Amino acid sequence: MAHNRYREAQPSGENTIVDAEIAQLTAAGVEVLPFLRSSDEIPSMSKPAKALLPISPIWAPKAQQDLGRLLAEHKPDVLHLHNPYPLLSPWVVRTAHRHGVPVVQTVHNYRQVCSSGLYFRDGVICQDCRGRALGVPAIVHRCYRGSRAQSALMATTLAVHRPTWKSVDRFIALTSAVADHLRDYGIPDERIVVKPNGIPDPGTPTPLGDGFLYMARLTPEKGLDLLLEAWRRHPVGALGPLRVAGDGELRPLVEAAAAERPDVIYLGQLDRAGVRAAIEASAVVLATSTWHDVLPTVILEALASGRPVLGTALGGIPYLVGADAPHEPAGTGPAVAASAVAGQVPPPAGRSAVPAGLVTGAAGWVVPPDPAALAAALPAARTGASALAGSARTRYESSFHPDVLTKRLIDIYADVARTRPALDR
Repeated sequence: MAHNRYREAQPSGENTIVDAEIAQLTAAGVEVLPFLRSSDEIPSMSKPAKALLPISPIWAPKAQQDLGRLLAEHKPDVLHLHNPYPLLSPWVVRTAHRHGVPVVQTVHNYRQVCSSGLYFRDGVICQDCRGRALGVPAIVHRCYRGSRAQSALMATTLAVHRPTWKSVDRFIALTSAVADHLRDYGIPDERIVVKPNGIPDPGTPTPLGDGFLYMARLTPEKGLDLLLEAWRRHPVGALGPLRVAGDGELRPLVEAAAAERPDVIYLGQLDRAGVRAAIEASAVVLATSTWHDVLPTVILEALASGRPVLGTALGGIPYLVGADAPHEPAGTGPAVAASAVAGQVPPPAGRSAVPAGLVTGAAGWVVPPDPAALAAALPAARTGASALAGSARTRYESSFHPDVLTKRLIDIYADVARTRPALDR
């Protein structure tokens, strides 16, 4: 299991998933050899090691030496790669293949194409580098860490390693949206498997609390400003409390909102016990990303705790809440449901109007990333939370429980190990 851990100062759902996956596989009887590096190691590196950092996304020679020794000694059946940047490099794929070991990669972002991995720039979705041999727009706009030099390095890395990525034996797409991204990149269907992440079972859900919980990095792409604009369109206290957890560059926004309105509560950065308590205190969890968010771990946390989710109709969010295909509101026929959601006709007598753009899924709702649409959806979600709480937990148990996903992951490993010699590179 190869992974470059993100800095602990910037909490990462990806780190959490990797740790959980190692534990779950080990519990299932799989021998897991962690091959981990951490970006927290960089400040304490020697001067010679730091001098090599600029080329590490492309090659990372020390990591290749260490990995080669590990593969030669243990002869694993498969190498499972998560994040290779910056201390591992995609070159680990070539190193594994040189030792006859097939490679599976879980795709957590869009960094096969996009230097930032987000398809998001200057507050809006951006796909300017799609289809380009070299991501020149990423360099022009300093998309990687705000540096033109580092952006040039990452864009070069992506260009150099296009053949490397296309040699990966099996890609695990976390959602159908990621599978579409990989197909657009040129990966054939037979090398793509859709398997979401899972999280440990927190146990029987507690009764619903009140209000909403937003828990994410406080960065522009996570949609905090969208949420606060929508929230301000309602009178103070009309929706119950809005609890906000997390930290980041937009922290002043939520601190100002909490000072302005008593129904906005800033919780700061939470530990595991704090996360559980915040979810249990709420009725609905929010995922208001304004980028094509791949798989927000907070949604998995919500479903496991029997909390429905209100999110934006971007990235993997519709897939997670079961709203990636139209879902009929209870008690309405297809024609009425479609027209009411589209805002084209009034609802039948005795029913409240369905907010325009709102789509109901098995475990929550999605709306366009628009303040008016989100503002209209908030009261509908509060009213409908109890009706979807049970199905939220059911969706977790059927689709995101470790017992289900660990078996699927082992099956993927077995299939790759069995079929690798027949794959055409």
